[in-house]
Amino acid sequence: MQNNINSLIEEIRIISSDLPDINIMEVCGTHTMAIGRNGLRQLLPRNINLVSGPGCPVCVTPVSDIDNVIKLSGNRNNYIFTFGDMLKVPGSKSTLYKKRSEGANIKICYSPLDALDFAEKNHDINVIFIAIGFETTAPLTASLLKKAADIGTDNFYIYNTHKLVPPAIEFLLNANNKSKINAFLCPGHVCAVTGSKPYNFISEKFGKSAVVSGFQADDIVKSILMILRQIKNNHPAVEIQYDRVVKENGNPTALNFIKEVFNVGSAYWRGIGEIPGSGLELNDKFKNFDIKIKYGFRQIQVQEPKYCSCGLILQGEKKPFECKLFGKSCTPDKPVGPCMVSSEGTCAAYFKYEKYKI
Repeated sequence: MQNNINSLIEEIRIISSDLPDINIMEVCGTHTMAIGRNGLRQLLPRNINLVSGPGCPVCVTPVSDIDNVIKLSGNRNNYIFTFGDMLKVPGSKSTLYKKRSEGANIKICYSPLDALDFAEKNHDINVIFIAIGFETTAPLTASLLKKAADIGTDNFYIYNTHKLVPPAIEFLLNANNKSKINAFLCPGHVCAVTGSKPYNFISEKFGKSAVVSGFQADDIVKSILMILRQIKNNHPAVEIQYDRVVKENGNPTALNFIKEVFNVGSAYWRGIGEIPGSGLELNDKFKNFDIKIKYGFRQIQVQEPKYCSCGLILQGEKKPFECKLFGKSCTPDKPVGPCMVSSEGTCAAYFKYEKYKI
């Protein structure tokens, strides 16, 4: 693989030698981690700049959602099931991790089916699964709710935070933000479900280049080379490098699951704001599983921590080491902002692999 990467890097050096500065946004947090782990930023020519985007679902979960789940955990009759990444995400005053240490019924699960199974065995309590993620995990939530409906479970709920990636990219392009994005590495996991077609607006509407990339080092480097060839030839398009997994039309079965359970609506992205058409809401057939409706929760804006730059980092306008808190008062052990919490968070990736840039 290393010889292949070296060859690709040499091609990149040649093709980019007479190009201006190029800003490529890797949308997915898994790409950010892979780029840092493999030292790819240091291998690229100076005029090729990789910036991170909003593709970390934990990072864009609003403060008020964390606060609402914390409120739910205060009821001893509620059992919260969550993936581990959510535990340390800061709310306005506390975290799920702290509440769990204080005795709240908060359980880490590795499969949402664990939560449904627990609900079936304990009919006298409310079981709430924090449904988080983009199009990658939405089909799993949909199939879970279909199963819960089929067996008639009446004590199982989800706290729904599912979001859609393409509207967020379009929002950034419409905002004409300071990162001046020239091209995108599109998320391979998401596109395995959606296909590449939902991203065609990047080239057709905005004239930008995009490649759906895999997650190995050579996948990413090859995808960057594909982008540069598009730019060099002035032929923006949405190409698939990750063709061993991603097809143009996606996964019809997974898409049908999403369509059967969810409607599209607006969603609030932490550090960014309201993005129309970027959220998945339970439709009328399944809304009785929505704990937000049961408790009447509403989305409210909460002040972000002072000096935290997560919002600008998620939009590609800042690098983590440009944040005043990075590596000082904000570390993975004591995170201030969500980008330092998640295993897909940009700040967590930079702290682990690139903190020498402070």
